[in-house]
Amino acid sequence: MEQPATALTYNVSQGAPPKHMVWVPSGTFLMGSNDFYPEERPAHRVTVDGFWMDEHPVTNAEFLRFVKVTGYRTVAERAPNPDDYPDVDPALLVPGSLVFRHPQQRVSLRHYQNWWAYVPGACWNHPEGAGSTLHGRDCHPVVHIASEDAEAYARWAGKALPTEAEWEFAARGGLEGAAFVWGDEFAPQGRMLANTWQGEFPWQNLRTDGYEGTSPVGTFPCNGYGLYDMAGNVWEWTSDFFTPRHPEEVAKACCIPRNPRVMSSAQSYAFDHPSSHIPRKVLKGGSHLCAPNYCLRYRPAARQGQAIDSSACHIGFRCILQMTTGTIEDR
Repeated sequence: MEQPATALTYNVSQGAPPKHMVWVPSGTFLMGSNDFYPEERPAHRVTVDGFWMDEHPVTNAEFLRFVKVTGYRTVAERAPNPDDYPDVDPALLVPGSLVFRHPQQRVSLRHYQNWWAYVPGACWNHPEGAGSTLHGRDCHPVVHIASEDAEAYARWAGKALPTEAEWEFAARGGLEGAAFVWGDEFAPQGRMLANTWQGEFPWQNLRTDGYEGTSPVGTFPCNGYGLYDMAGNVWEWTSDFFTPRHPEEVAKACCIPRNPRVMSSAQSYAFDHPSSHIPRKVLKGGSHLCAPNYCLRYRPAARQGQAIDSSACHIGFRCILQMTTGTIEDR
C-alpha cells in the first residue's frame, strides 16, 4: 500500500500565494455533531494550524495534466487482485468502477444494488463506462478516484490530502456549529446553494439545482473562506482512517487535540460487508446523490467510511499545502 502524501511547506514571502488555493487560518472549532448520524458524535473541540487549500475539487482538466505527465493509471483502470477478493469469480475481476443507475420507479432503500452497478470500463475519463467521454466536462470534478489515486496526484503536485479535522474546519468557513456550509437553513428563500439531490432518492430527481450529475466547480457560492463545493457535488477523500465515532470532548482547554490524525486502520473495517478486510478512510462533503430521505450528508460534520480500493461516479478530492518554509513547483 502506498504511503499517504505528506504536505510540503510553503513560504508565502518567496512569491505569490499558491495558484488556485486559498488560505484557511488556524483555529479551534467544534468538530462533529450530536444532532444527525451516530458516526458524527460526539461533538468535540479540535485545534488546527493554518494551511492552504485548493479552492475547488481537482477537475478533469487538472487530473488529465497529471496523467499526461506521469502516465498514471487509476485503480479503476487496473484489474483487481484476485487475492483481495477470494470469493469472487476471477473472470469478473475486470477494470471498472461503480456507476449510479437511475431507477424508473420507487425501490427499496435497503439494497444499494437497486441503484449502484459495477460497470466494466468505467473510470475517470470514461465516467459512465466504456464509450462515454469527458466532452464538455473539463471543469467538472474528476470522479472514479480511489484513495491511492488522490494520494498519487497530491504527491505529484507537491501537496497532500487534508486530515478530516482540516477538511471540516475549512468547510465550516468560520461558521461555528452551523448545520450547513452556509448556515442553518438548507435553501434560504428557496435558493439552492449546493449540488445535491432534490426529490425522493433514488428514483425521483427534481433537479431543482439544475444538475442531474456533477456540476462545474464554482457553480455555487463559496463559503466564508472562499472555498467552493464544500457541500455536495462529489465526496472528497481525506487522509484519515475511519472510526465509528469521534473521541470524547476533553475536560480542559489545555488538552484540546491539535492537528489530530487517525493513522491506524484498526477501527476502520466494515465487518458486515463483503470487503471487510479492506480498511476504510474518511470521505467528507456529500455528493450530488445525497438526499434528505437517504443520505443527509452534505453538511460539514457529516462523514462516511469508504474502502480505500473503492471508486465511484461521485467520489473526488482536493489537496492542501501547509505554510511555514519551502516552495513548490506551480502546477
